[in-house]
Amino acid sequence: MIMISSNDFHPPNHLKNAHIQSIMNSIGPRKYRSILIQKKLPTRQLILKSRNDIRLIADFDCAQVSNKTIVILLHGWEGSSRSAYQVTTAFKLLEHGFDVLRINFRDHGGSHHLNRHFFNSTMSEEVAEAIEIFLNGHNYQHVFLAGFSLGGSFALRIAADQGDRLKLSATAAISPPVDPVNTMAKLNKALFIYERYFYKRWKHSLKAKQAAFPEYDFLNELTAARSLNDLNELFIPRYTRYPTPTAYFAAYAITGNRLAALNSQAYLIAAEDDPVIPSSDISRINPPTALAINLQKYGGHCGFIKDCLANSWIETKLVEIFEHHRCLSLNK
Repeated sequence: MIMISSNDFHPPNHLKNAHIQSIMNSIGPRKYRSILIQKKLPTRQLILKSRNDIRLIADFDCAQVSNKTIVILLHGWEGSSRSAYQVTTAFKLLEHGFDVLRINFRDHGGSHHLNRHFFNSTMSEEVAEAIEIFLNGHNYQHVFLAGFSLGGSFALRIAADQGDRLKLSATAAISPPVDPVNTMAKLNKALFIYERYFYKRWKHSLKAKQAAFPEYDFLNELTAARSLNDLNELFIPRYTRYPTPTAYFAAYAITGNRLAALNSQAYLIAAEDDPVIPSSDISRINPPTALAINLQKYGGHCGFIKDCLANSWIETKLVEIFEHHRCLSLNK
């Protein structure tokens, strides 16, 4: 493992606050820019079907001058392929010649009706299958994977479990939850807006699932749930194979030797001041040699916003990482 604790990211003083960084990641100027960008992109929406007839929606964009390389982007929990950070990151990559595939997890991006069973955060294998199905129909010289927040956890698990099969050249994870038990504890203690945000988004998602599959009969219990913890206690034992929220969270932790099988280079990029994910958990990863950890002083949760237009340092960093590995491969 390469452990880097650096200050490559230098936000101006008025943007150093971790909450400002985190909130500007998906609302305000970045959201407005993403809407304008998405209107201009000739995005093709795909439905990727896995071996078990699981269907995931994806947005596919091709660079005007392609470098025969694709970057696959994974969003965070209750985000989507159309989240502001997904769209602006895709646009930056497209400008540098990378084709981009933005995959929606099950029950995200308006896809509740496509699969009867509920999404849960252990479902990295079905996302890997969707990626493989897509790649089998295309001829790319280089394949990169990047994920934000929960998508970062998915990306690292996919790289460890299926990286060789998918022929991943490199993987990047931005602000991933390392130990979800601790993440949930910190989320509940953090500024109230974060817990309320995820509570409202998940509740809305569950209502959409009920509407798509009326045989699920939980609306009364859903109405009674007043917090994220209430939703966890209600839905995890009933709709996952885990008896308790703690067992469920432990099932997708990336601590210990979970990433030991990483063979291709992977990068974990996080901020010390992340308001919802404890950066101290990173020390509990038993690091394989292929994992580089870049811990920045500032950046909040998936933010790394460098100016008032909400341009993100992460977008430039991803271009730098992927271009480096593309050139390394070409020079072999």
